[in-house]
Amino acid sequence: MKITWLGQAGLLFESGLRVMIDPYLSDSVGVKHGNPRRVPVDERFFAEAPDVMIFTHNHLDHYDPDTVERFFALGKKMLILCPRSVWAEVRQLGGGHNFVCFDAGTEWTEGGIRFRAVPAVHSDFDAIGVILTAEGKNYYVTGDTLYSRALLAELPELEAIFLPINGVGNNMNAVDGARLAVESGAKYKVPLHVGLLDALRAEDIFDVPGRVVPKFYEKIVLS
Repeated sequence: MKITWLGQAGLLFESGLRVMIDPYLSDSVGVKHGNPRRVPVDERFFAEAPDVMIFTHNHLDHYDPDTVERFFALGKKMLILCPRSVWAEVRQLGGGHNFVCFDAGTEWTEGGIRFRAVPAVHSDFDAIGVILTAEGKNYYVTGDTLYSRALLAELPELEAIFLPINGVGNNMNAVDGARLAVESGAKYKVPLHVGLLDALRAEDIFDVPGRVVPKFYEKIVLS
């Protein structure tokens, strides 16, 4: 499994299929809300559309129509997994894609990867996290969420957890993120949602055994 950080909460998983989760590859938040990105967009990610796109909730740095429209313009038919709040909007962009209403509790298998939508505790009440099962390993992307013991219910054995630690916008801070990361039992803990729209540095605020601090647009090495 190759995993690349796209910045903010965006991830690219490659295991036969190319799976993008929450790609934010524009400056929409800067233009519309006055909070510009601090790291330029890496245009090489638009060279090929993914096979699967997943959006965890309907906030602009997770479901960004400007980013989505550029991928749709490439003409490739994709599987789109997203909760009800996004599903109602992204279908309006058309393109003949397979739009699946992927609310918590839903599972979908594609190309040897199983996707399971799990609850998140966020200001978008339809928000989800996602567990990907591929190559015999489980990867938990929490999406934007606050700490809740309910998130730990029925988690499988995890190779890695990917979670926000910025502490604003109804997200966990680094302390609560560390609690969830450790309690999840994941072998590797990957902090996200910092450094693009703020000046936070994960290496300064998030310190747990098995921590892997990602770098913008680079492969995340789980070791």
